[in-house]
Amino acid sequence: PQVVASLTSNYSETRQSTGIGDNTPIEVYAFLSTGSWAIMMTRAGGLTCLIASGQSYETVVEAPPNSDSEA
Repeated sequence: PQVVASLTSNYSETRQSTGIGDNTPIEVYAFLSTGSWAIMMTRAGGLTCLIASGQSYETVVEAPPNSDSEA
């Protein structure tokens, strides 16, 4: 889509993650060197919408919460 081409050529952002929300693909694009990021969704008909963008993107890997009942 044109939105992806724009994120790549203008901001050097690449897809970092993807998921499905309410039967709609959601993708996060980011450029780790600058921290710029964008979130977009693609509707069933193929329309892609940029729904949020910003700065200070960072990758975080967290352990799941402790499910031990004594914790």
